[in-house]
Amino acid sequence: MSGHSKWHSIKHKKAKADAQRGKIFTRLIKELTVAARMGGGDPDSNARLRTAMATAKAANMPAENIDRAVKKGTGELPGVTYEEITYEGYGPAGVAIMVETMTDNKNRTVAEIRYIMGKNGGNVGAGGCVAWIFHSKGIITVEAEGVDEDELLEIALEAGAEDMVNEDGVFQITTEPATFEDVRSALEKAGIEIANAELTKIPENTVDVSEKDAPKVLRLMDALENHDDVQNVYANFDISEEILAALEE
Repeated sequence: MSGHSKWHSIKHKKAKADAQRGKIFTRLIKELTVAARMGGGDPDSNARLRTAMATAKAANMPAENIDRAVKKGTGELPGVTYEEITYEGYGPAGVAIMVETMTDNKNRTVAEIRYIMGKNGGNVGAGGCVAWIFHSKGIITVEAEGVDEDELLEIALEAGAEDMVNEDGVFQITTEPATFEDVRSALEKAGIEIANAELTKIPENTVDVSEKDAPKVLRLMDALENHDDVQNVYANFDISEEILAALEE
């Protein structure tokens, strides 16, 4: 699996929903607020807000929290103004890393991201140093149990999906960002339950990480993910299932 799917699989396996909920809600509130500020509070005319609202609902965020975040973005309620900043760099074993942040204090955030990277065997590079490795994609996942694969594939492709694979009992549908909403809407109209849907970045090539370097890479990823200003972390590492199993022992 690529760094994207590998890292997300690792996070999902070890995350405890109750412990993570506060962090997830904080990220979603920031995204809702920024999306509303940039494109307005009407999800019908603001695709980014529509995606953020669907993600928040899937995470069981209360409707009043969603409404409050949107109103803070549109200025109907007072709130913090967040700035979106992406940092690029390299981790142990030459792994390419992109860190998307939303912050109300740029100087604080850059200093802390540099510290985390340096402490964990990485470094922040110049803008554009690794961006070329990653491509924006939409990823929609559907639990395979009880789902007709041929029917799902037909619906997805007709709506504009690029590809679909069955990975560990989960169908992963890939789309271009422009067709992401069309595909998700088509699946919902067909009554297909979506486990997760997100716009993300996929690496075009990966770096095989050794058993020696794997713990260092995972520690760095954890440290970045746990920073309050970090929204998303993308990396192009590949760690074999055998190494992951050995680390879990």
